[in-house]
Amino acid sequence: MLGTVLNIFRIPDLRNKILFTVALLMIYRVGFHIPNPGFDQEKIAAAVATRDTDSPLGRAAEYMQMFTGGTLSRSSLFGLGIMPYITASIILMLLGEVIPALKKLRQEGQTGHKKIQEYTRYLTVLICVIQAMMYMKMLGAYVYAGMHTQAVMMGIVAMTAGTVFLMWLGEQIDEYGIGNGISLIIMAGIVSRMPWAVNMLWQNVNFRVGAPVGTIGPAKILFLIAAFVFVVAGAILITQGQRRIPIQQAKQMRGRRMYGGQRHYLPLRVNHGGVMPIIFASSFMMFLPVIVGWLANIPRFSESGFLYSLQNALGPGAYTYNVLYMLLIFLFAYFWTTVQFQPKEMAKNLRDSGSFIPGLRPGRRTAEYLETVMTRITYFGASFLAIIAVVPSVISILLGVDWRIATFLGGTGLLIVVSVSLDLVQKIEANLLMRSYDGFSETGRIKGAYG
Repeated sequence: MLGTVLNIFRIPDLRNKILFTVALLMIYRVGFHIPNPGFDQEKIAAAVATRDTDSPLGRAAEYMQMFTGGTLSRSSLFGLGIMPYITASIILMLLGEVIPALKKLRQEGQTGHKKIQEYTRYLTVLICVIQAMMYMKMLGAYVYAGMHTQAVMMGIVAMTAGTVFLMWLGEQIDEYGIGNGISLIIMAGIVSRMPWAVNMLWQNVNFRVGAPVGTIGPAKILFLIAAFVFVVAGAILITQGQRRIPIQQAKQMRGRRMYGGQRHYLPLRVNHGGVMPIIFASSFMMFLPVIVGWLANIPRFSESGFLYSLQNALGPGAYTYNVLYMLLIFLFAYFWTTVQFQPKEMAKNLRDSGSFIPGLRPGRRTAEYLETVMTRITYFGASFLAIIAVVPSVISILLGVDWRIATFLGGTGLLIVVSVSLDLVQKIEANLLMRSYDGFSETGRIKGAYG
């Protein structure tokens, strides 16, 4: 492993790409320490220190912090993070299935892709302005006297410009660095909060005999380490897991020679939706308790026994909350697979290239078979996502660990870190093998599960 790391820095091109990527990620982190002008940062920090992190609104704020990599204790230039760009990309991706003009653009190759990217940037700016206005409204009480209008306007412009700058950084990493720029920025934001979680965990550690309730002893520490290793290993397995469909290429006679006849495989990912089902389900379950809590505070509904029961049932540690969360993950896993996986188009491409699945007629029968296989393996992928998603809640309840610490043992953040890290390692390894260097694995190139 050490020799492989040294080989990375022996290749000038690869070394420059990695150093360029690290430099831009450092710029990304520096931006979170640049405050927006006109806001009293000390008052914001004091208000954040006393807020209720267990309330639905507090949990929603903590959840957003995990993705942005920032903190609510300051009004930061990069406070919105890169999430508006991700939101715009998802919206256009979904609209591409229902709007014929966007669907046609997607089929035009590189030209259409550039046009969709342009639309994504415009939509990102619009989403940034809306989110920045909401952010400024939330922080309106902490503006210096006599600067309210100027501070709000500068804050909206600065936070929008900050997200656009992050979008540009991601594109620069894609072009001149290594790895997916946007994914690396999200991963950097998640990883940046890990030292805080470790420090918070260490403050609650007590190795004395007869330690008070609520502290964390040696047994809990060992269990947390074992759970972290197990969940990461499972995340790697399900991320790399594939169902390989055998593909036979038809033989063709050209003159006196026969071509084709090779046998290869069509890989279908077990977790085809990646982290998107958890993101959709988490967003829904994040805002649903907030809406119910808001309705319960309205005088007309404050005496409603149904709303009170519903509010308790939708608490993050409640049984109903976790069951509904898992069901939504299943729903969105199949929904995302339906949107992204096109068996008819795949069967058409196989037929046009002169390939077929042994024992199946090209065309409709092949499409039905691919759809059936994907439906079955999506069940196992969705089951794993559902288990990973509720691990933090289970550990928080059973061990009494703060849920903000337990979040790093599962859920969206862990899956993003694992999937992005695997993608980065594979790209570095591809550069090494291309230049006749050994990869990270002694047995050969890192591959998917069972292959």
